[in-house]
Amino acid sequence: MALAACKPVALDPQSNAAGQLRPAATASAEPACKPSAPKTRTAPTGYAFPALTGRVVDGAKLLSVSERRRLSDRLVDAEKQARHQFVVVTVTSLGGHDIGDYGRKLGNFWGVGRQCYDDGILLIVAPNERKVRIEVGKGLEAQLTNDEAKAIIDKDILPRFKAGDFPGGIFAGSEAIIREINA
Repeated sequence: MALAACKPVALDPQSNAAGQLRPAATASAEPACKPSAPKTRTAPTGYAFPALTGRVVDGAKLLSVSERRRLSDRLVDAEKQARHQFVVVTVTSLGGHDIGDYGRKLGNFWGVGRQCYDDGILLIVAPNERKVRIEVGKGLEAQLTNDEAKAIIDKDILPRFKAGDFPGGIFAGSEAIIREINA
């Protein structure tokens, strides 16, 4: 499908049985970016990825149930406005992999973002390795550059993490990312 034929759609906050984030029903008569048929995905050799269970995948257990719910609701609201899928993931281990490689492969494995726009966003936190990364699809690189992502990490996330406030850093970073992609 050509890029020009793709239209933004609202997204359902739940994932389907294959773990893909799915488009929600929309009132628009415009053709939507068609999601590819669910397919069985295999993680790249040497990578163990968590299951995609929603907008917040908190494998490192940094957030309370109410914090996960509140963050997920915020990400869904942001998605309805900007149409970009945004997932926050915390992991106990990167399995010895570079966080950038891990994030790119995880985003591709999960299929975050609309396929014809490549506009997914991941905020990845690996507290045991003391790593944090913002990964964006190529379709968002002009809106959220590497320098801007680094500034968000340095200004909004790390100061809170260093103070032991992981939820605060995750929320502040998520809000800064949302502001940047909506600017």
